[in-house]
Amino acid sequence: MRVSLIQTNGLSDKHASLQAAERLARRAIERDRPRLVMFPEHFDWSGGTVAEKVAAGEPERDGPAYAMCQGLAREFGIYVHTGSFYEQSGRGDKVYNTSVVFDPQGREIARYRKIHMFDIVTPDGMRYGESDAVAPGSEVVVAQVDGVRVGLAICYDLRFPELFQRLVREGAQVIVLPAAFTLQTGKDHWEVLCRARAIETQCHFLACGQFGPFSQGGQTRHNYGHSLVCDPWGHVIAKASDGEGHVSAWLDMDRVAQVRQQIPLEQHKVL
Repeated sequence: MRVSLIQTNGLSDKHASLQAAERLARRAIERDRPRLVMFPEHFDWSGGTVAEKVAAGEPERDGPAYAMCQGLAREFGIYVHTGSFYEQSGRGDKVYNTSVVFDPQGREIARYRKIHMFDIVTPDGMRYGESDAVAPGSEVVVAQVDGVRVGLAICYDLRFPELFQRLVREGAQVIVLPAAFTLQTGKDHWEVLCRARAIETQCHFLACGQFGPFSQGGQTRHNYGHSLVCDPWGHVIAKASDGEGHVSAWLDMDRVAQVRQQIPLEQHKVL
């Protein structure tokens, strides 16, 4: 399976962000002919106040980000992972941080709502309070993509290996993680965590990140980018440069079986 990860710089202008993301995706599709395309976390809209985040929430279906990704899937006959967008939760004060996967007919085949909320203070004193505007999901989700079991996670989930072990128990062979990793945490933790999750799960690991500056609360903040693909041994087999663009890779599913045979982790687990 060939996959393409679209690295964007999401803006607080939803229309402009969607236009840029679609342009980058079309370029990747034309050049590399992927079977699966995925976007980063918040690819359609970034930054803003708590009230603006809640107001940006799309309906469960038929919002602009949903429709754009669904249209690409139908037009090109491919699978499309939406990265994530804000979805209305039914509560006036909160939204969900949601990923959707479409099949080549544009049918929704999976929906995951981010479980772990990014409520931290970075070493430079900057606070990130995702739960101020976002309600956590609770369901562990695996999608079927061309006969391959694909586990879904989002950004901060990366730091919680128990979620990824659950995905493996649900049959995951590939894991996808859209993200908007901060520059400060990303430069130290991004690649090592992605590689660790690939090694632990013995899955192909697709980590698609936002890159560059965005405005939040009157501050300019930066996302790390460096979208990458790891194989089940933990090798980085493709990695994006700085800036907007895409990175593509072939996933050899025989490699998953080979690694799991060489080091049979599932057989050795005692807890």
